[in-house]
Amino acid sequence: MLYKQNWDVVKQRYLEYWALENHDRPLLAVKSPKAQLSDSAPPLKAHASQKERWFDTKFLLARVNHQFENTFFGAEALPTYFPNLGPDIFAAFYGVDLAFGADTSWSKYHDLDFDVYGGLKLDRQNPYYQKMLEMTKAAAEDGRGKYLVGVTDLHPGADALVSMRGPEQLCFDAVERPDDIQRAVMELFDGFKTAYDELYELTTQYQQGSTNWMGVWHPERWYVTSCDFAALISNDMFNDLIMEELQAELCFLDASIFHLDGPDALRHLDTLLSIDQLKGIQWVYGAGNPTAAYWIDILKKIQAAGKMIHIDVVPDDLDVLLENLKPEGVLYTMHVSTQEEAEAQINKVSQYKKMLY
Repeated sequence: MLYKQNWDVVKQRYLEYWALENHDRPLLAVKSPKAQLSDSAPPLKAHASQKERWFDTKFLLARVNHQFENTFFGAEALPTYFPNLGPDIFAAFYGVDLAFGADTSWSKYHDLDFDVYGGLKLDRQNPYYQKMLEMTKAAAEDGRGKYLVGVTDLHPGADALVSMRGPEQLCFDAVERPDDIQRAVMELFDGFKTAYDELYELTTQYQQGSTNWMGVWHPERWYVTSCDFAALISNDMFNDLIMEELQAELCFLDASIFHLDGPDALRHLDTLLSIDQLKGIQWVYGAGNPTAAYWIDILKKIQAAGKMIHIDVVPDDLDVLLENLKPEGVLYTMHVSTQEEAEAQINKVSQYKKMLY
């Protein structure tokens, strides 16, 4: 792979990670700017609107290649790109329009003119859906032999309903219309299967295995499971409204890591750890909260349940984490400012076996 020359070695490391057999050390995905940057300037282009910029596939791929040319992908860090129109794109497949800013997009659910509880069916002719197919195909063709291409950021289930109803209204619905939510999330699951299958097929025409926004590689069909809406509801509601659809996703996929987002979502950790099909937890402690080392008891609990761990760390976290967690099934992600610093962190993690004796 052009941007990851030891790809065959790293591929084996990910197989060990999924199998909880990386006995020598945890995985580390550390990125930084390269010590020697290319002479070329990043692609620039004037666009008439933010939406036009987000939809400019050729321009976006030129920027991706420039970024990867100038990025040091240390240890198990991978050059992965997922075509992206924002976190509400799955709801857009059902007719919700999106507004685009410089760094993200959001659903215009206040403009919705259909009853989301009147029966939901994915429209494959929807312009957002067709655009995502075009972007994914173009990226897969461009990335062949250079980088990995992932399935876009799909949020089915209750998070899709948040994109359609808004978080406040969905909280009321959880109390007043729980049966409607249960029915709707399973209708959305049918659409998720269609979208995932089609996007997965496009990417795997040009690469082995799959990835997504989490940047982890798996030899078969894997995807992030998540429910950010869970932070707003009780664990009883989570079991009543979310679990059936979540378990259906897990049965559909070959593997999954659950994106557990923020301290308010921790009330559901025990429930998640009890799910046999779920391989692991990505613990996201959230901006403004203490970093990974502070949450060592949570991480130990995840590991004691036999689940994989995926967590973003800062360099100061590593000593505590290496001392307290076993390496099997653990992946730390990190961004640092220089390649020299990245290599120092790789060296620290590589000393793991020496720390044990």
